[in-house]
Parts: sequence; structure tokens; C-alpha cells
Amino acid sequence: MFRGIFGRTKENQTWRIKNNEYLDKLIKHENIVNCIKAQRLSWFGHIQRMPEASATKKIFKRNPLTTRPRGRRKYRWEDIIQDLGQMKIKNWLNCVQDRAKWKVVVEKAKTSN
Repeated sequence: MFRGIFGRTKENQTWRIKNNEYLDKLIKHENIVNCIKAQRLSWFGHIQRMPEASATKKIFKRNPLTTRPRGRRKYRWEDIIQDLGQMKIKNWLNCVQDRAKWKVVVEKAKTSN
């Protein structure tokens, strides 16, 4: 999954896939699940700070009229709010507006279990 996120590297006019050791250095030997959760929280904070008229925020807040097809449950942005509840962050609406406080929350997500 990380190979898809971080892409390929060009060396001597040829492209190569990044190896596991290089990817491990990029994420600084952290738990991959917690790293992805932290990036998701960071993006969530970015969207929450956007003006209400922005297209991204409108899409984020829209309520689809149809149901999803059967199968594995897809993740939704509302699931991030459940992550915040598990981290015991109560006043996240005010916390999102202050970038310094939100950065502390994102860093806490990297180290939480």
C-alpha cells in the first residue's frame, strides 16, 4: 500500500519501486496503521477548517440518496469521529480550528494503540 502512496523513484534514467527499508525510514519506524490514521486525521482537520462554500467541504458534508451495494463495509469520514472518541478527545470542533492543538492530536494518533 505504501508503495502506491509514495510512488516510484527514478535512478539513472530507469524507474524502480522503493524497497521496504526505504519505506520504513520514510515513516520513521512507526506503526503503519497509526501512521495512516494520523494522516487521515490531518486531512480531516484540513477539511474542517475550509470555508463552507468550498466544493470539497460540500462533498464531505453531502448525504447520498442511495444505499451502497452489498459487500464489505466502506469507510466513511464519520468513522474518523469514532477514532476521536476512542482517543478520548471531547471538544474536537474547537480543537480543529487551532492548528497547533490539532497537530498535537495528530501526533497523539501516531503513538496510540
